[in-house]
Formats: sequence, C-alpha cells, structure tokens
Amino acid sequence: MEHPVSQPTLPRSRVPSRRLPWLWGPAFVAAIAYVDPGNVAANLTAGAQYGYLLVWVLVAANAAAVLVQYLSAKAGLVTGRSLPELLGGRLRRGPRLAYWAQAELVAAATDLAEVLGGAIALQILFGLPLVVGGLIVGGVSMLLLAIQNRRGQRPFEFVVMGLLLVITIGFMAGLFVSDVSWAEAAGGLVPRFEGSHSVLLAAGMLGATVMPHAIYVHSALARDRHGSVAGTQLTGLLRATRWEVVASMLVAGAVNIGMLLLAASSLPGVAGTDSIEGAHAAIAATLGPAIGVLFGVGLLASGLASTSVGCYAGATIMAGLLQVRIPLLARRLITLVPAMAILAVGADPTWSLVLSQVLLSIGIPFALAPLVKLTGDRAIMGEHANSGRLQVAAWTVVALIVALNLALIGLQLAGAA
Repeated sequence: MEHPVSQPTLPRSRVPSRRLPWLWGPAFVAAIAYVDPGNVAANLTAGAQYGYLLVWVLVAANAAAVLVQYLSAKAGLVTGRSLPELLGGRLRRGPRLAYWAQAELVAAATDLAEVLGGAIALQILFGLPLVVGGLIVGGVSMLLLAIQNRRGQRPFEFVVMGLLLVITIGFMAGLFVSDVSWAEAAGGLVPRFEGSHSVLLAAGMLGATVMPHAIYVHSALARDRHGSVAGTQLTGLLRATRWEVVASMLVAGAVNIGMLLLAASSLPGVAGTDSIEGAHAAIAATLGPAIGVLFGVGLLASGLASTSVGCYAGATIMAGLLQVRIPLLARRLITLVPAMAILAVGADPTWSLVLSQVLLSIGIPFALAPLVKLTGDRAIMGEHANSGRLQVAAWTVVALIVALNLALIGLQLAGAA
C-alpha cells in the first residue's frame, strides 16, 4: 500500500478585511498561467497568420477567465478545500482514478509548454541548445519552489508577482513602437473564423487563456493563503477576491491581446514567423534589437514563473484526488522528463506549444463543469452558493467551450478524411 509522503504545510495568514490590498496575491499567482509560453506561441501565430481576426477570442476567453477564477477561489475560501479535494471526496475509486489521469495529462501538457518556452527564451537570449535551456529552466523553477517550501506562500507570491511585472514589460514594450491599426483591431471583436486552421488556433488560444490547471490551483492558493474564515470576515475576503481576480485578469488579458496586436501589426507576411524564434527575429529586425531583448526576457520570465505554478497545480491535483503527497521538488524532477524528451527528439518546439494548448482546451470542461456544479450547491457553499444568474452565466461558458472543442474535433476529422 502506498503511503503519503510528508510535505511542508504552507503557513496560513489572516489579515483584517479592511486591508484589502494586502489580501491580494493568489489570483496574481494564478494569472501567471494566462501569460505562459503557450500563450506566446498561440497569440503570435494567430496574429502573424490571421492579423486581427481572432482578437475576439482573447476578449471572450479573458471574460470567461474572470468568472472561472473567482469561482475557483470562492470554492477554496468557503469550503476550506481545493477543487480536487472536493471532487476526490465525492467520486468512487474508478471514476476518481480516471479523472486524475486526465487532470495529470493536462498538467503534463502545461509543464511541456512552460519548459519549452523557457528553453526557447534562453536560446534566443544566449544561444543555448534547447536541451540545456530546458535543464536550466527546470533547475531555476526548483529554486522558486524552494522559496515556497522554506519561506511560505507570501514570499513566493511576491517573487511570482515580480516575474509577472517583467512579463508584462517584456511582451508589451513592442506594442508602443508598432503601427497597430486600431480600426482593424476593433473589427477583430466580431466573432468569425477563416477555415479550420483558424479554429485550431482559436482553441489553442482558449486553452492557453482558460487553463484547467489554473482552475484547480486557485482554490488551493486561496485556501492556503487565507486559511479558515467565516462570517463577515469571509464576506470581506470574497469581496477582495473579486477585485483581485478582475485586476489580475485585466493584466493577463492586456498582455495576451498586446501580443496578438504586435504580431498582427508587425509580422504579417514576414517569413519564418511560424515559430517563436522566427517571430522574435522579425520583431527585433522590425522594431529594434532592444525590443527583441525585452521580448526574450519576458518569455524567459514567463517560462520560469509558470512552470513553478504548474508544479504546484500538479501537486494539488494529486493530493486532492489520490490523497498522495510527494515533495514539490521531487515532483518537479518527475514532470521535467516529458518536456526534456520532446526537446531531445528535436520536435518543432513552437508547434508542440500550440498543440499542448489545444489539449488544454479539451481539458477545460472536465475542470469547469464540476466547479460550476459544486459552487452552485447550497449544501456545499451555503449562503455563498452561486446566484441563479451567475450559475446561468457559468454554464453558458461551459457550453460555449464544449461547442468550440466539438467544432475543432469535427474539422480535424473532416480534414483527415
């Protein structure tokens, strides 16, 4: 029989609700998942190939992300349990193992994107081989996780939020010197596609924005950060969380849309922009080497921060569904293997990133549908259960995501035939 391995318990802090900004942190850590290297690959590819066509996908996905991340945080704060723990306590062994398998597959796809992106950044900045870059990204992410293990969650939040600032500057800098057509960008708010490949990219952009592992992990981050609260303190905490989620998603949304606008204005028709390396070279040639360096630094910060958060998410999934805990650093070593294998066999890293995001898109309903059901259950959430209108909005998001995934699968099967 497998016995759980002990893992350091993160300190839980309780801050008076009147000091709302000090309560912020978990949503900004979760927001790292929305600006990871998979986003870079999907957004740059979409902008370079289709111009402003898919702006609406990012706007809609970011609006959905605000709702999803708030529900996740609310579940953790109200129940004192993460989403995987809530599910693990309600599923029989067979369904629980099957659910864990798909959740771990999603976590592996996430980690693949993050390590690949960091390795590409190190190659762009320093000319390092991708395999060496992947090892460095894995090593640095272990240092970030060591901060969490030894110093607690708050210092880890500060480090990750600092990296989020670097990411924002790195990816947004080029936007201020590019010739964006704001009229065409406004036209991109009209929902439409141009062929099956644009649907594939849209699914990748959606998967990179509303990420399943972020749905799982935010409930744990909020719970671990604030501990058990009730009454008026819980009401104030939920109010602060709503504002935090909106602020963090505005930052992430602005970065994502900025990347697409940058590619649409500076990269269309430029040869080689079907890869992140080619897009970086085109950005540096078009907008100057300084912008190219900032882009590379932003990509590196994205890979380092997101892979640490992804590892936290994987540990949350395993602990909640299997009641098995292994040290985060050990898990980091295990989950590094698939990404290193992809780098070692020489697979196209950018296309691997895009495909990983499509896999994430397919995994969204498996995380989102249980979240909506549980947070709408008064037996679980009490007076904080979703209102009727909120529940309708949440199920509408689930239905639209499922519809996009079904359309993607249908188009791919038709193309194969």
